[in-house]
Amino acid sequence: MGLSALDAIVLAGGPADAIAALEPGAPNKAFVRIGGVPMVQRTLTGLRASSRIDRIVAVAPPSAAAHPALAGASEVRGDGARMLESLRSGMQGFTEDALVVVAASDLPALDAAAVDEFVDAVLDRNLDVAYACLERRYHEAVYPEFPHTWARMREGSFCGGGLVALRARALPRLNTFMDALGRARKSPLRLAGLFGWDVLARFAIGRLRIADAEARASALLSARVGAIRCTHPQIALNVDRVEDVARANARFGG
Repeated sequence: MGLSALDAIVLAGGPADAIAALEPGAPNKAFVRIGGVPMVQRTLTGLRASSRIDRIVAVAPPSAAAHPALAGASEVRGDGARMLESLRSGMQGFTEDALVVVAASDLPALDAAAVDEFVDAVLDRNLDVAYACLERRYHEAVYPEFPHTWARMREGSFCGGGLVALRARALPRLNTFMDALGRARKSPLRLAGLFGWDVLARFAIGRLRIADAEARASALLSARVGAIRCTHPQIALNVDRVEDVARANARFGG
C-alpha cells in the first residue's frame, strides 16, 4: 500500500426498503440501478478510480455476496442487523491504528477527485475520526435538483458527505456514543447532557463554529475528530428518497 493510500469499507448492508422496492430482486437500495448501473457498483468504481484507495471491503447481505455489482471489491463480508454491526464486520482484522475510509453505498456520482480531496485532507490533519461535509454553494452549483438537509453553522450551511475515515481504536467509543445519541435524539435535555447547552444553543441559532463542534466531539470520543470541508459535490450526492432515484436516472442517463 502506498504512503498516501488507505483501505476502504463500503457499507451495502441492511434490509430492503422503499427504494429497493423500485427494482424487483434488489437485496436493498445499494443494488438499485442508476443509469443501468447498481449504486454500490458506482460507489466502488469511484473509489477504485482514486490512487488514494488500496483494498476495498464491501459489507452486504450474505445472499448478495456473489452479486456482480460487488465485483470491484477486494473482499465481501456479511452485514449486521444495525449499521454499526456492519461497520464492525468491515473493520475486523484491521490494526488498532489503521485509518480506514468508510463509504456509503448510494453515491452515484463519486469520483477520484472527490475521494482524493477527502483522503488528502484527512491525512494532512492526522485525525482519528473524520467526517466529510459540503458547503451548500458547491452542491447547488452542480446538483440543484437534489434536496439536502442543511445545518447552519457560523461558516455557512453544510450537509454531511458519504465518506468517513476512522481508526479501528475509535470504534468502541463511537459505538457507545451513537447508542447514547440514539436514546437522546428526541430529548433536548438528553442532547444537552451529551453536547452541552452552550453547543446546542449556538447550533440552534446558526452561530456554532465548526472548530467548536470538532472540539466537543473530540472530547466526547477521546479522539481527534474533524470535519473535512470538501468542495466536490459528488461526495455528498446520495439517494435517500424514492424521488431521488428518478432525479439520479435523469441526471446520469437512466
